[in-house]
Amino acid sequence: MIGLPALYALAGVVFGSWAVATMRDRQHPKRRRGAAFWGLLAAEFLAGDALGDMGNGLLLLALVALALLGAPGKGHALTTDAAERLASIARHGNRLFLPALIMPGVALAGTFLFPLQPGLVDPRQVTLVSLGLGVVLAIAFLLLWQRPPRAAPVQEGRRLAEGVGWAMILPQMLASLGALFTVAGVGEIVGALAPLAIPEGSRLAAVVAFTGGMAIFTMLMGNAFAAFPVMMGGIGLPVLVLGMGGDPVVVGAVGMLAGFCGTLLSPMAANFNIVPAALLNLPDRYAVIRAQVATAVPLWLFNTAMIWGFAFR
Repeated sequence: MIGLPALYALAGVVFGSWAVATMRDRQHPKRRRGAAFWGLLAAEFLAGDALGDMGNGLLLLALVALALLGAPGKGHALTTDAAERLASIARHGNRLFLPALIMPGVALAGTFLFPLQPGLVDPRQVTLVSLGLGVVLAIAFLLLWQRPPRAAPVQEGRRLAEGVGWAMILPQMLASLGALFTVAGVGEIVGALAPLAIPEGSRLAAVVAFTGGMAIFTMLMGNAFAAFPVMMGGIGLPVLVLGMGGDPVVVGAVGMLAGFCGTLLSPMAANFNIVPAALLNLPDRYAVIRAQVATAVPLWLFNTAMIWGFAFR
């Protein structure tokens, strides 16, 4: 049955190919560190189960150390130049978007069709497997259509990955951090400290502490879903709902929106704020965040007012 192990193996092969390509790039300023970075990621995906908790933890520390040393860096991928890309755009026009449409199309079709063949795909992972299949088919379509060098998928993938840098694995690391915070009882610690900072009986102060905590924890962890169990367990449920009689639906739903305001302001939310700037080759790495400040701050104030005004009616 096809499931996550097959996707992990595919990802491991991709990272491994980047490691080999980086090592062969003699013009790469950080060739060995970059190759080691992608190689360790490949090992994680290919042999993570065999490494165990200690091995995976040491591997993670090695990745962090390499990132601090500047890995993966930017090399000289064997790819087309600006003139060749402009010529391709003029020749093919909007047809260049066809491969990008193949991926969601296959993902949607597989989500509905694979369940009709029981035992073929893990029903819990059918959408992810379908998306992975869509990626493979899109690459195959491009190779047959454009007939680039055989190494083009590896070189282009490495070029984009090096443009994003180590931040491309940040969402996965921060999601793990959120789970670790929950297991470690950080929410209980926040709940114990909250009464010391909130004036007794002050509903507004409690609401601000909750929405502000959601935004700040989201900025730190890059994900409102990781911040929510900490703040809801520490302030939302015990203080606003049980202590002051707030509506749990309003507190929970609008609290998440307050967390999303932190997402708009955080480089930790790399897939939203850092990756787009890298893919678009923007000169300012934090341009997306700067553009979102004017939206995030008023929206946070509005969400805070929504809880204060409607959760206690």
